[in-house]
Amino acid sequence: MKKANMLTHSEISNFNKHGFLIKRMYVAESNLDEMLYVATNHLENHINPIEYEADLKYPGAPDSPDAPGGKTSRRLLQAYSRDHSFQRWVKNPTLGENLRQLFATKNDLLLSQCHHNCVMTKAKNYSSATLWHQDNRYWSFEEENLISVWLALGDENKKNGCLYVIPGSHRLEIHPERFNKALFLKDNDMQNELLINNAEAVELQKGDVLFFHSKLFHAAGRNNASRTKLSVVFTFHESGNNPIKGTRSARQSSILINKL
Repeated sequence: MKKANMLTHSEISNFNKHGFLIKRMYVAESNLDEMLYVATNHLENHINPIEYEADLKYPGAPDSPDAPGGKTSRRLLQAYSRDHSFQRWVKNPTLGENLRQLFATKNDLLLSQCHHNCVMTKAKNYSSATLWHQDNRYWSFEEENLISVWLALGDENKKNGCLYVIPGSHRLEIHPERFNKALFLKDNDMQNELLINNAEAVELQKGDVLFFHSKLFHAAGRNNASRTKLSVVFTFHESGNNPIKGTRSARQSSILINKL
């Protein structure tokens, strides 16, 4: 890889310290437009598999599929298998080498097919808010060391429901009593409130990428803008970090995407 495409020591250090890294204008316009076209087409035509807002009933979501906005999409699932444009993005050599730098590994890289591997579709009017959580609850691996890559297909800001993160929270050990049954941070908990006070908005422009650790606490608001916000999200792990037998992570085999 050309030196210009490599992460700097400072960027790697900041990722290790804060649990996330933003790279601006990371993806070429032509690649973005191709993924955006496919995502928009699949969204408009309700091409399965889809997770709907009414399925999860997060704050602000429709009460049921039959309620107004009940067919509002939350995620287009299995993005990798939807189109070659997503596969080309995942297998981008620069992305692979940057992930190796963040993992500090020379091992092969794999894409987890569980949970992420999707297009996040935060629609106007009927989108929900996502409370404070860690994504490691979605996977079962020998090591809780996965990295998600969030690609903005359009601008993301506070008005249309951008992510918020708590810097350094991936290094914290949080007592189980501070979580509710759904594994979100509890409301009205003084320690949680102090933690959340450190949150930062992650405002992105089209083509920007957010790398973030699977243990980083993050949340997102509702979309109060006039257009649907679309983001492509994939999660990676290195070979040698194996899924735990008998779990969903083991049942859905990871995909080898970057081999040395």
